[in-house]
Amino acid sequence: MRLSSGVTSALLSTAALVGQVRADDLDDLDASASPSSSQSATSTAPVKKSTFTPTDLKAPFLEQFTADWDSRWAPSHAKKHIDKNDEKAEEQWAYVGEWAVEEPHVLKGIEGDKGLVVKNKAAHHAISAKFPKKIDNKGKTLVVQYEVKLQNGLECGGAYLKLLQDNKALHAEEFSNASPYVIMFGPDKCGSTNKVHFIFKHKNPKTGEYEEKHLKAPPLARITKKTALYTLIVKPDQHFELRIDGLSVKNGTLLTDFSPAVNPAKEIDDSEDKRPDDWVDQARIPDPDETKPEDWDEDAPYEVTDEDAEKPAGWLDDEPTVIPDPEAEKPEDWDDEEDGDWIAPTVPNPKCDDAAGCGEWKPPTKRNPAYKGKWSAPLIDNPDYKGPWAPKKIPNPDYYEDKTPSSFEPIGAIGFEIWTMQNDILFDNIYIGHSIEDAQKLQAETFDVKQAVEEEEEEALEDKAKSEPKKAKSPLDLKFLDAPLHYMREKLDLFITIAKNDPVQAAKFVPEVAGGLALLLVAVIATLIGIVSMGASSPQVKNAAGKAKATATEKKDQVVDATATGIEKVDADVQKRTTTSSRE
Repeated sequence: MRLSSGVTSALLSTAALVGQVRADDLDDLDASASPSSSQSATSTAPVKKSTFTPTDLKAPFLEQFTADWDSRWAPSHAKKHIDKNDEKAEEQWAYVGEWAVEEPHVLKGIEGDKGLVVKNKAAHHAISAKFPKKIDNKGKTLVVQYEVKLQNGLECGGAYLKLLQDNKALHAEEFSNASPYVIMFGPDKCGSTNKVHFIFKHKNPKTGEYEEKHLKAPPLARITKKTALYTLIVKPDQHFELRIDGLSVKNGTLLTDFSPAVNPAKEIDDSEDKRPDDWVDQARIPDPDETKPEDWDEDAPYEVTDEDAEKPAGWLDDEPTVIPDPEAEKPEDWDDEEDGDWIAPTVPNPKCDDAAGCGEWKPPTKRNPAYKGKWSAPLIDNPDYKGPWAPKKIPNPDYYEDKTPSSFEPIGAIGFEIWTMQNDILFDNIYIGHSIEDAQKLQAETFDVKQAVEEEEEEALEDKAKSEPKKAKSPLDLKFLDAPLHYMREKLDLFITIAKNDPVQAAKFVPEVAGGLALLLVAVIATLIGIVSMGASSPQVKNAAGKAKATATEKKDQVVDATATGIEKVDADVQKRTTTSSRE
């Protein structure tokens, strides 16, 4: 039996993709990123380090993850909230990601300094801590500062925090993306998306509904394995400032630098106002008094044959440019009845190498001096022009003016609710209060000390890395043409790793594999149908085979449709992670 070329190709390519995955590669990738392996990979000459000492600073909330940290923090066991009215809603997934408090294993800056660490790849994580007393910043400056250490880098995921609204329903074990928050702040990266979020919830004074306000043109996140310090300052005069590593990267006001705007427009377009039928908005028109000149030939070609050109000397008119390969031989398994007449492949004619050219000589073309193209009358100002039409403005019935959006709702807790492709993200030295000076003092005691040590240690590692082989690219950075086999193997590894915890996310982030597996399934079904069809000719068998083929085609189309939009969904998912929580 001879399979069609399309089916054969699908079977071979997909089999090659699957066959290249080694059994040991399919183990949980979390084991490969254990602290012991990372320590050995980053070992270098010791750098003098100080020992961690808890700060004496006081604040409404200050967290350094000391021994009693678990008396304040509790992981969530809730399921990720899904809007039941959303037809495209995904299956619910629990927050299965684990947390730990431990010292960093990459570029440690201070001995004994521990932080809160995300322990699992490709998993939903959620953890929160209630404040001893709610924070009300009305008429006060609000300062939010914390450290982020991306020990394995960040290719796709968030490392932002949420300040949660104070209410009676605030239970740590039920914390999720649906929990009402006041401010969301911190880094987020996936693909081309790279930003430091600053989003705040604003209450509409007329309707009582909350709406997310997103910072326009947010700064880029600092993607580095060294500790990064993120600081947000919101003042009662509505001005804000974002700092990274103590340096100012963004300034503005809550009233003008967020979208949607805090305050709606005073006037809006009148939806009932219609454009008049005789309205003329064409500013210029062809001159009606102009006519085409009599000698203007619109049919003249752009190029004509160069009559002055001469055939080069040594041109071989009777020699073809290519000839059958004299060294080619008909394959032994070639079947003329099934494969057709065998034709030898062609190669360049060697006689043409030293000649001016081969084959029939034709003179070249040149620009036609008589060419003018299609004639059109010159434009003049339109005497009937009235300008662009726009509907008239009317007062906005939904208008209000909030002059102090910095008077946020009372804040009762802090939480991290994230999904990330990389584990070992470490959070530390969280300050939430009202003193810029105290936040800077905490920076001097912790971040500034770490930064100097980490930079020295990183330089030593870079010197060592120059003498070692380059590491393989991340699966998200690979290109098919660079190394097709390696590309397919790494993509399948990534797909399986994500699918263990979240098959939907796997199809989104690695649509190439999802599509390939779907084609393999269709090819197998088509092959079985072919076997059945050749082995039986009864109407019942043919009918069953027809139904199976129709089902396979339908499933293939569904997967292809889902896969085709996989890449777009990656970018959309980044935005979705920041907006889903507004659906309360």
